[in-house]
Amino acid sequence: MNSTENNLSLGIPNFSYSDLYKPEKLEQLLNVFDNSVKAHDKDLFLRYSDYRETQGKDLKPEDISEILVEMGPYVGKFVATLFKVEQERENKAKIITSEFDSEFFFRKEVVSKVAKKFKKENIADWDIKQIKKTVPLLINATSPDNPDYEQAISMVGAELTRLSMHYAALNADKTSDYPADIKIKKLPLSLSSNTEANQFFADALAETEDEAFITTLLNQLEHWLHIAGQDPELQSLTKNWMLFKTPGRTDFNNLVEVEEEHLEGYVALTGPKEKRRRRDGFALTDKRMEQREVLYEVDHCIYCHDRDTDSCSKGMKNKKDGQFKTNPLGVNIIGCPLEEKISEMHLVKKQGDDIGALAMIIIDNPMCPGTGHRICNDCMKGCIYQKTEPVNIPQIETNVLTEVLFMPYGFEIYSFLTRWNPLNVKRPHALPYNGKNILVAGLGPAGYTLAHYLINEGFGVVGIDGLKIEPLPEELVGSDDTSPLPIRDFNTLYEDLDKRVLAGFGGVAEYGITVRWDKNFLKVIYLTLARRNTFSSYGGIRFGGTLTIEDSWVLGFDHIAIAVGAGRPTIIGLKNNLVRGIRKASDFLMGLQLTGAAKASSLANLQVRLPAGVIGGGLTATDTATELLAYYPVQVEKTLDRYERLLAKYGKETLMARFDAEEQEILEEFLSHGEAIRNERDRALAAREEPDFQPLLNAWGGVTLFYRKSMRNAPAYTQNHEEIEKALEEGIAWAEGMNPKEALTDDNQHLKAVRFEKMTEQDGRWVAGEEIDVSLRNLYVAAGTSPNTIYQDEHPGAFEMDNKFFQRFEPEWQNNAIELQPSHDTESPKIGKPAPFTSYQENGRYISYYGDNHPVYAGNVVKAMASAKDGYPYVVELFSQEIRQLDPNQQHDRDQSLKQFQQQMDNAFLATIEEVKRLTPTIIEVIVKAP
Repeated sequence: MNSTENNLSLGIPNFSYSDLYKPEKLEQLLNVFDNSVKAHDKDLFLRYSDYRETQGKDLKPEDISEILVEMGPYVGKFVATLFKVEQERENKAKIITSEFDSEFFFRKEVVSKVAKKFKKENIADWDIKQIKKTVPLLINATSPDNPDYEQAISMVGAELTRLSMHYAALNADKTSDYPADIKIKKLPLSLSSNTEANQFFADALAETEDEAFITTLLNQLEHWLHIAGQDPELQSLTKNWMLFKTPGRTDFNNLVEVEEEHLEGYVALTGPKEKRRRRDGFALTDKRMEQREVLYEVDHCIYCHDRDTDSCSKGMKNKKDGQFKTNPLGVNIIGCPLEEKISEMHLVKKQGDDIGALAMIIIDNPMCPGTGHRICNDCMKGCIYQKTEPVNIPQIETNVLTEVLFMPYGFEIYSFLTRWNPLNVKRPHALPYNGKNILVAGLGPAGYTLAHYLINEGFGVVGIDGLKIEPLPEELVGSDDTSPLPIRDFNTLYEDLDKRVLAGFGGVAEYGITVRWDKNFLKVIYLTLARRNTFSSYGGIRFGGTLTIEDSWVLGFDHIAIAVGAGRPTIIGLKNNLVRGIRKASDFLMGLQLTGAAKASSLANLQVRLPAGVIGGGLTATDTATELLAYYPVQVEKTLDRYERLLAKYGKETLMARFDAEEQEILEEFLSHGEAIRNERDRALAAREEPDFQPLLNAWGGVTLFYRKSMRNAPAYTQNHEEIEKALEEGIAWAEGMNPKEALTDDNQHLKAVRFEKMTEQDGRWVAGEEIDVSLRNLYVAAGTSPNTIYQDEHPGAFEMDNKFFQRFEPEWQNNAIELQPSHDTESPKIGKPAPFTSYQENGRYISYYGDNHPVYAGNVVKAMASAKDGYPYVVELFSQEIRQLDPNQQHDRDQSLKQFQQQMDNAFLATIEEVKRLTPTIIEVIVKAP
């Protein structure tokens, strides 16, 4: 890990690396920070101190935002000093501020106005050939060694623009940032060192007045800019330049560009051919934006927090009744479920401070590696831009995170900010252990977020999950006796997604989300939590099976938090829906990822045949379709490779004798397709390009997503249309108005076709029409899921129910006693109360629930995380009176009791091999202790 010591020399005196995990030391460090701010800006510190003291009780939202934005750079600088990365932070800041001073300044002041300036001119009258020589010569004279052509143009253009503004200010008797006696031709802008440029710019150099010199050069540059939007050669050069990017119009009825393709009796929607992407395997499919692209998005934001109109965070409300507005798709514009301080983060990022911007994110979204690009977009749907493209906030958030993570000690900085963050006035640093232990059942987004909040409040947290969770290396996690190994370079943790071993941590984020999202972020969250000495986690422990409510109380838990996610998939009315070849989509995704079937080294038996279909219109259906199509080439190549190895060893007759007639037919099919995939790979290698499997997959039937209504009615379209767009780019077809009725089988009782009822929309209703049979060898059903309430099924009477959910209860505290009040409100989490408790109340113990289990927060990752943010204060309040009475002098005893409790959990939950016996040459007996 680029270090042989479990220590790190910090930049703040009298603090060691191990101190950063000690609550009492974190409190002392906050005092050091306070004194630092006070010394630099006493007025700001007083405003900040008052905000922290009163929790903003009498402050307007705009005032709070102002304090946070001003404090952000102080946090960024202090943390950079702590980890001795001041120079790296300064270098990043220079790059960002330089981009805004050149690219985005020039874009706003000149590029955006060029079309209007030359609107009445006919460019056919211009000397195009001569104008196209202008910029290359100008760049060669001013930035000869800059390989970034866009940046070079922006820099010289911005300088010319500012000088032009300088003379305009002088002519108007106004002040200017430049000195009055500036000598233009003595600046680096001077062209005198380049003979060819001298000749070409003779007119400009001949000007005796500096102002005329600048005007002449800027005018020629403006002509080039105007031509660049119309000349094919220059269009190709500037195609992806942020300098020319403008937000497109938003047409809610046509968010996804499609083409129609006529198939066997129905029409499928496909992506435009020119926008197809070549996918090969299971590496990360969607690279994040480059820095300049992100800065365009930051520049696109209008920073409306200073007017308390930051709807991306707080939602968009009607002035008359205060209710949330809906967009044309009928979606409530509630903004970020976490109410992350988005606009404020953008402004700090614009100032060049990624660490300060990350601290701003962590106030409301401490587990931010679990959100961002290709995960959430509620913020984008709430952006003030409704008629044009919104600001791509998830890309900005992920960029801020990764810019910090890949700094020296970047992981340490992120992890530290989850324990210590002065911007979070509610809990600026983690508290010491308070003697109370919480069981968190389920370690998906809701569970791991809840664990974080409870740990920072001083609780001991034990997280369990029904699936396996791989342990992390002890040197990274640390122990009672040693601090964790400091991680200098995040690249040492980073793994290619198609090679990584699934750790199992993260629930649906691990096995339910595809490689469109970088799962290395899960390791960031897992390691951050695992390093906390009040947290422990165990896989293979099912709540309600391995561990019951009564077991939990006996073990010594003080509260149970249920975050076990969605449960059983919805069964559709398809006749013969259990024949071979039909599978639940969620089961396929779990099978694909948990078994490692996509890896060349895996022997997992996961068979897919084409043509394949997916039933559903949500994100699970979309993910299933893309992964099916990506898995097929991997599968047939592996089959071909194994066949050739076995053939060489056993011969064809012996080998083929192992298979029955149906298996031989499938094997021949796979071998043929494997050869075609291999040939395409060889062709692409010779041509030095990525292989293009889409034509082959389409010829074999491909993967089609069938939905009973139109694409515009589908949940994936209304929730996150980008996922449909990306799926179509990978070659998925989408069939509208197709209602599955019956599965048809071949002589081997395997799926051969599905009979669909074609639906048409009439007066707002979908009406059944003719039936058609569509050839399909595999069908995957993604028709939604129900909350995981299996505990009630297995232990009747444990909870009161409200239809398919646990009944919700809101606690009322009266004279230190709690009374649970039932709640039936199932609106957005920003409407009404969280009501996080179940009906369970016995002997002063209660059970809360979160995420997809909860009707208010079910639906996506960010809502699940919001359930933890909104719900954890209720758990804290349960024990607040006892916690207030704790004796600080007994902290050591409490810490020792926690160690004993954790040892008890290890003994109960960890399986160990007691003995291994070889009974015969072919039989080994393994004795495992697993209480």
